[in-house]
Amino acid sequence: MAQSKDRESNRFSARMGRYAKVGTNMGGIAAKFAGARFFGMNLDNAKNAAELAEALGGLKGPLMKVAQLLSTIPDALPPEYTTELAKLQASAPPMGWSFVKRRMRAELGAEWQGRFAEFGREPAAAASLGQVHRATAHDGRVLACKLQYPDMASAVEADLKQLQMLFSLHRRMSPAIDTREIAKEISARVREELDYAREAAHIAMYQDILSDYDQVRVPSVVDELSTRRLLTMGWLTGKPLLEYKEHSQEERNLLAKTMFHAWWHPFSHFGVIHGDPHLGNYTVFEQEGSPAGINLLDYGCIRVFPDAFVQGVVDLYRGLLEEDNDRVISAYERWGFKNLQKDVVDVLNIWARFIYGPLLSDRVRSIADGVSAAEYGRKEAFKVHSALKQLGPVTVPQEFVFMDRAAIGLGGVFLHLRAQLNFFQLFNEQIEGFEAETVRRRQEEVLRSAGLSGASHAA
Repeated sequence: MAQSKDRESNRFSARMGRYAKVGTNMGGIAAKFAGARFFGMNLDNAKNAAELAEALGGLKGPLMKVAQLLSTIPDALPPEYTTELAKLQASAPPMGWSFVKRRMRAELGAEWQGRFAEFGREPAAAASLGQVHRATAHDGRVLACKLQYPDMASAVEADLKQLQMLFSLHRRMSPAIDTREIAKEISARVREELDYAREAAHIAMYQDILSDYDQVRVPSVVDELSTRRLLTMGWLTGKPLLEYKEHSQEERNLLAKTMFHAWWHPFSHFGVIHGDPHLGNYTVFEQEGSPAGINLLDYGCIRVFPDAFVQGVVDLYRGLLEEDNDRVISAYERWGFKNLQKDVVDVLNIWARFIYGPLLSDRVRSIADGVSAAEYGRKEAFKVHSALKQLGPVTVPQEFVFMDRAAIGLGGVFLHLRAQLNFFQLFNEQIEGFEAETVRRRQEEVLRSAGLSGASHAA
């Protein structure tokens, strides 16, 4: 990859001033929480959540990525808080052309424009940490140039400090779940998303993993036009997934089945997941006017799991299927849950039966009957929260965070598509002949091939 110099120090003081102001706002909310707790007062969660959203409203970028993650983890924060956080914009205002020119010059050198036949002045898309410009190579290839927003490293660190304060407050007020491992996991993954060289390696890994499956397309990386803060890829033409909501059941099922494979195959065979399954990360490509498959976009949030964790996922499924309680408990222990009393296992099983429910019955069905995509998982999360209030705190293992988030996100996609599939059959095809040792070997090979060996996320 090309090398670049860091020329953003002039923005640092302005950004730190903004974060200092937000820190002051957060401090005021913290003082209110502490006072209410000391005097035994009840707090209005909805009102305080609105105040929190106002305090954080100036923060675009990393915190919005964090908010997306938190909204799917049962009881990481009170539901009123995740609802308010979700209302905040998920993207920063786009960088203007003058900044884009400076950034591209810093990444590719003074003659950067000569390396493209065309380079779009306006961003084609915006994300939480950067924006995408459409460009054309001299050989005619259409390119997607993902350019990181200025000073994101310091912005991420400032946001994560606010997140730690938020988690700390929640632990004091409602200690059903010990959120320290959740905070650790989110922090690690968001920091990784800053490194576009790592994301390029993730893309190479997914090209390898999905090479035999034509229904999922993975972009190609243009290494000579990529750096740690600029990722240049081949442009994948496609339409938003939601444009297919009113297509035939057969076409909607095809897309859902493709999504299922794109997510479960890498996990069950390589111990890898695409940890950010929201609708903006998929588009649909067509052949002869009909949907033919999925473009899988954005590889910043990839999670690699130890083979023991993957074994736990399979064991928990089989334990629930066969009503084998010893196997269920063993699976939770493989995941890293500790001090499992029977009452706690019963509560964890509420969530497990929800996540695994569609995979346990051998029939064609929806992922959840009579539930909207927005509400998917909320009722079960509330049950878990209420029960753990009596038994907690329970520490959620680090690896569980993105597994859970991804499963909820995937379920939401199936609900949007109103898919009717035999999820039992699809899942059992993926775990047929499963052996943890084989997963470990495959994972080592694919990481080494992508240049990620020794840099695995696996704990």
